[in-house]
Amino acid sequence: MGGWWLRDHHEYLHGSHRNGGYRGVSSNSAIIDKGRLLRGKADYFSSSHERSHILCAFGMSPLPKGTACYALVWEGEMGTFYDIDSEFNITLIADVLTQPGNRYGLLYGLADPMFPKDGPYPRASDAGKLMALASFSKRSAPTNEERDLLRFLLNGPYPKLSDYDRIALAPHLDAGLDDHEFRNFAGIYSDAIFDVFYQFARTNLERGRPLVIAGGCGLNCDWNTKWKETGLFSEIFVPPVANDSGSAIGTAIDAQFRLTGNPKIDWNVYSGLSFRAESAMDSGRYDVYEKNHDRVADMLAHDLILGWAHGRYEIGPRALGNRSILAAPFSDVTRVRLNEIKQREQFRPIAPVCLRNDATRWFGCDQESPHMLYTY
Repeated sequence: MGGWWLRDHHEYLHGSHRNGGYRGVSSNSAIIDKGRLLRGKADYFSSSHERSHILCAFGMSPLPKGTACYALVWEGEMGTFYDIDSEFNITLIADVLTQPGNRYGLLYGLADPMFPKDGPYPRASDAGKLMALASFSKRSAPTNEERDLLRFLLNGPYPKLSDYDRIALAPHLDAGLDDHEFRNFAGIYSDAIFDVFYQFARTNLERGRPLVIAGGCGLNCDWNTKWKETGLFSEIFVPPVANDSGSAIGTAIDAQFRLTGNPKIDWNVYSGLSFRAESAMDSGRYDVYEKNHDRVADMLAHDLILGWAHGRYEIGPRALGNRSILAAPFSDVTRVRLNEIKQREQFRPIAPVCLRNDATRWFGCDQESPHMLYTY
């Protein structure tokens, strides 16, 4: 069992006799016991949420057992670097910035008139939406008022927007999500958060070692790409389940490590369940076809939008081809239709896909991003 078990704030931080708590990197804090599962007896293991992220990232990485590396866990609560030695001892180097994910999503609420400015935390989807808005940014220099806002958002403990003493005059307050100046500031703010971690890494970490990344901020494609471009690390690995969807995997890896000494697993991103129809499809709403590539190509060429189910579904939050919506990318109207189908804002991006041999022709790059975690 993972360590995040929200019964009260004390257990959120420290765990209980039944779970390992939110923070903690020592393997000695794990709880091993006997329990019951589905009316049967079972061995019981629990370690911290923090360790689950680290173990998930290292265990799923291509790094061999015994490889010394750094780990970065950045998510809603933690923004922390760790040292992992060849014996897999984990040492916390520094909490660089508390609650980077929450701070990031909070800016979205500033411009959204629907978000209460005294709300303690951003909504779960706000960080991902801000990542989309940041892609529209020109990254121009911030104004003096924006610099003041940056200091408020990034310095000191995590704030509420209403704590800002100039909130009524804050730039971009309730400006709306289509506002071009706010979209520009979204990119400035995104870069500022990354720079906090980059400057720490540049100053305090040894160059040339690998880095594994976990936590919800590991789903920020722009930040992952920036880490690659820094040249500080010999390689970067981000699992497709960087957010809390990988926490159970990390706890299982931790249990395996405790029992066998091996923190590595074999895995496949298509490890979900096979497609299964619980009942007959409603022929009045859906047309169902067996797979035929010529038919699919013809449908896409005629601007039809297809729901695609193939094999086992993907682990993690990204649709990677086995449970995807397919459409031809030749008209901007397609993006509008897709966002309407997905019931989301029109500024949200649609991920393109092509054969690797065509990537240079269409996107000017020759690198794979099989788990949709980088930009090029």
